[in-house]
Amino acid sequence: MRILVITQGEYGKRMVQNLRAHAPPGWVIEEWLAPENLPLVMDYPEEYIPDVLPPVDLILSLGENPGVAELIPEIAKRTGARAAIVPIDRKEWMPKGLARQLGHWLEDIGVTAVFPKPLCSLTETHYNVGRHRVEYHHDLVAEFARFFGRPRFILTVDPSSKAIVEAKVERDAVCGCARHVAAGLVGVNVDEAEFQAGMLHHHYPCLAAMGIDEDFADTLMHVSGNIAKEEVKAQIKPYLTIQYFVPHGRVEEGSDE
Repeated sequence: MRILVITQGEYGKRMVQNLRAHAPPGWVIEEWLAPENLPLVMDYPEEYIPDVLPPVDLILSLGENPGVAELIPEIAKRTGARAAIVPIDRKEWMPKGLARQLGHWLEDIGVTAVFPKPLCSLTETHYNVGRHRVEYHHDLVAEFARFFGRPRFILTVDPSSKAIVEAKVERDAVCGCARHVAAGLVGVNVDEAEFQAGMLHHHYPCLAAMGIDEDFADTLMHVSGNIAKEEVKAQIKPYLTIQYFVPHGRVEEGSDE
């Protein structure tokens, strides 16, 4: 699979580095650095795009300016891309209305677009979380999401000590956070693992926004952190200590008290 990653700054550059370091054999990661300053509305978007771009199957847009959305349809035409992943990690970079409009523009030229919010919510079948979950069907996006998107771990636990002795990453976040979390979980007791996963995520330079998002009534960084914690909890659930709390003053049946 050939992927064109559109970048504008450090947000995209770090993701490209992680993709190139851990992409499966046979993937080709191309990068195009878009102009830093783009107007929101462009009469002739093609003027901002190189005459020649490499042929690709999939576009991953990591622009840091809403003007990048204007360029994606023309880029898709010039590269022959059949699908585009356009994450919403910061609403100021990709406002909701603009995402809808871009989706229509791409649909008109036969290109499927997905808009995961945050990017680390992407799986082979859906993206987003809770009531905002969106189902999709596209082979190229699903192939990308097999390896990068919603973190997926394989944790090995020592039953006697209840410590995590091995932590593998089955699917990394595009930014590389899942590998950071997994490395920090080795040696951690399962009863502390969910909390530690949240702390490890918090101390990794998450690229999602810190402002409150109106859809989730929370920051996208916290939504991203909760995704990582949920994935860890699912792996360690059989080993967790179940605590029971007895209300003050309750007397068990058969007690002499």
